[in-house]
Amino acid sequence: MLIDQNKLMSKTILMVDDDSDFRWTVSNVLTAAGYCVLQANNGIECIKYLETDIPDLILLDFRMPGRDGLQVANEIKKKIPAIPIIMITAYGNVKSAVDAMKSGIYDYVSKPIDNNELLFTIQRALEKLDLVQEVARLRNALGERSTLFERMGSGDSIKKLVELVEKVAPTFFTVLIQGESGTGKELVARAIHDMSHEKDGPFVAVDCGAIPETLIESELFGFQKGAFTGAHADKSGYFELASGGTLFLDEVGNLPYSSQQKILRAMQERQIQRLGAKKAESIHVRIIAATNQSLEADVGARRFRSDLFYRLKEFIIELPALRNRKEDIPYLAKRFMDEASVELKKNVSGFSREALIKVMSCLWPGNVRELRNVIRQAVLLCDVDAPLGPEHLILTGDQTSGPDRTEIVNLANHDKRPLKEIVQNYTESIEKQLITEEILRCGGNKSEAARKLGIDYKTLLRKMKINHIR
Repeated sequence: MLIDQNKLMSKTILMVDDDSDFRWTVSNVLTAAGYCVLQANNGIECIKYLETDIPDLILLDFRMPGRDGLQVANEIKKKIPAIPIIMITAYGNVKSAVDAMKSGIYDYVSKPIDNNELLFTIQRALEKLDLVQEVARLRNALGERSTLFERMGSGDSIKKLVELVEKVAPTFFTVLIQGESGTGKELVARAIHDMSHEKDGPFVAVDCGAIPETLIESELFGFQKGAFTGAHADKSGYFELASGGTLFLDEVGNLPYSSQQKILRAMQERQIQRLGAKKAESIHVRIIAATNQSLEADVGARRFRSDLFYRLKEFIIELPALRNRKEDIPYLAKRFMDEASVELKKNVSGFSREALIKVMSCLWPGNVRELRNVIRQAVLLCDVDAPLGPEHLILTGDQTSGPDRTEIVNLANHDKRPLKEIVQNYTESIEKQLITEEILRCGGNKSEAARKLGIDYKTLLRKMKINHIR
């Protein structure tokens, strides 16, 4: 059977079955055919997944504990009527599957699965143009909410972040995004823009530290022909270019002190004046700023104007460092591995147990950006169709927090539990250590510790209870 691999590269199939061995077998078949496969153990997991993303097709087992496949299918159809569902059923339940088709199920396949029949049925379902277009429309309706989950993970701190973005995006608040380098500040800024009333306008990003101090005003506000030597024609500044949309001032703490007053005035009066111009022009632009340093400290040291600081912080979003959200690392590492495999046209067979434990043990001072670079390089070094091992993970400096290499090797060689269980237990151990240390650093102030960890107070109390932290 010939399948167009380029067309399938972006197609996602959600497989729902309580039999993990069966899911693993069928997932390998689908992955080899070029599909991206996601798995759910039961109907509840399936419905929860659909809250944040919409696959192109769902493979749904008919018999599952709790809600059976038909009940789950009916719930899916109420939420997303156009999505194609293929029912998986045992031979003796074929009549039930046929009856299910009357309720909107696209088709069914019976166990034991014939791989060619399954692939043909899936391909035929995906070729329904009206269904594909409807799924795309629904994906757009989910907007940047799903994009943030896809790009950043779905741990508690990211869920809280998405909630904040959804609340502030429709307003005209100026937003200050704070976080270490590599945590995704521009990604969040773009999400706010794409969910705002200015989404149809431009998104203009400016690296405030990359513009020479002598040029900052002409770059931000523009100039008229003849305003200075070399000004041979009129030029629009970034404020004008972003009019009707969003101006993202990245690393705003690097702005020269002498220019900060003019920026404050432009924000307050919603007017800018080009260098050499005789009058000001009105603009409508939303400002989002970002910094990886403490602007409050810069204000105290008189490196940053207090009035501009308070104008920028109408709404603050704190991005957590990757070391404070370990639960997202396996997902991000897998996503970066898949992206690199496509880029390099090179298939690797996942992570070895030792490699994943090593990834989880790192502090990642460069955050998500560093993780992506390390995984991308590891895929390049890994042999085709081989698992990515710890020898492929090239790290610099002392980046481990937890077991050393000897302990990792012992875990890999002697711990016979499933990999998922090992990673979960190890993640919980790191989480307990991080929470305990942060509470101590904050002198026992749990509210402050929760803020520093990027989680809300109730979540902190719940995690303290789970981890027996007093």
